Amino acid sequence: MELVVRKNDLLHELQLFQGIIERKNTIPILSNVLLEAKGKEVCLLATDLEVALRSRCAAKVLKGGALTLPAKKLFEIVRALPDTDIKISEEGQNGVKVSADRFESRMQTLPREDFPTLPNPETKGAIPLPAATLREMVAKTQFAITGEDTRYFLNGALFVLDGSQMTLVATDGHRLALVLADRGKSGKSKKDDTRRVIFPKKTLSELSRLLTDDDKEIKYQHGENHLFFEINKRVLISRMIDAQFPAYERVIPKNNDKTIEFERDRLTSAIKRVALLSNERSRAVKFQIDTGIVEITANSPEVGEAREELAVDYNNDKVQLCFNAQYMLDFLSAVETDNVRLEFKDETSQAVMRPVGAEGYDYTYVIMPMRI
Repeated sequence: MELVVRKNDLLHELQLFQGIIERKNTIPILSNVLLEAKGKEVCLLATDLEVALRSRCAAKVLKGGALTLPAKKLFEIVRALPDTDIKISEEGQNGVKVSADRFESRMQTLPREDFPTLPNPETKGAIPLPAATLREMVAKTQFAITGEDTRYFLNGALFVLDGSQMTLVATDGHRLALVLADRGKSGKSKKDDTRRVIFPKKTLSELSRLLTDDDKEIKYQHGENHLFFEINKRVLISRMIDAQFPAYERVIPKNNDKTIEFERDRLTSAIKRVALLSNERSRAVKFQIDTGIVEITANSPEVGEAREELAVDYNNDKVQLCFNAQYMLDFLSAVETDNVRLEFKDETSQAVMRPVGAEGYDYTYVIMPMRI
């Protein structure tokens, strides 16, 4: 194999693979990226056996063929090279020469035959989805996914495609983030054709990395064991989580009779300041709610205490709530509206936070209060 490619073209593609390649991998070939030169382009492929990315960029192919190279080391070399053409060519049985300008390097390769075979999406049956909407949905839910491997069914977000609407919901057992949005001009599926599948956490992370402001629409396919996301010239391939997602509808409270509206930036700043003196382990902040005022407090026996008052429009029973500060900040950083609303019933029931005046989507954030 021998090809010439522009530095910036190759660098941009290699950068997208860095999140997929595992730094500590027991299977050596999974640390490599597969390069296949044919026609007027070079195709790239990398996988950790759970998530894979297939991409391509324009190249002058002098000799077709395929080889594998260490993905992270190749990325570092290309990034360090001057903005010029890069030549990649096989040299010997297990060597590859990467050169540009006056720079020249030789890297060890692993057999192309050792690289895993990955499925391809079907030529028909892809479902169009609005790219910008999907990216917003991912941003508003992925932080609520658990990191505990013991609860496998919570290591992803449930995606529901129902007619002209799509839903993405994630929970870690202490909070739940749910976004409901319309598919817009991206078409509609049959009313009775409801599709439910769990998107793995890493898949969502890579999806948010791939989706850009320039993308209008992506093509989504749900295979027997894999998911496919076609985004321009790239295809993200993911294994599905074969598990039953919890009945999230039951978690959303229906009888929260008390509400307070906050200015988002003001609430965010107050929580950040007060939480500086919260217990480092629990990150607990208390909301002392009374007529016309909310006092946010935190204390740590080893450090001290802090408080800040917010004037609010509230005329109901006096209530004291306690929340994890980071859980609240995750929600506040994910919404763009000027105001947010807190809905609650009492000290022990689930509270709900929502953006006020959001357009194009419904966003519900359920948060469990902490024991005071």
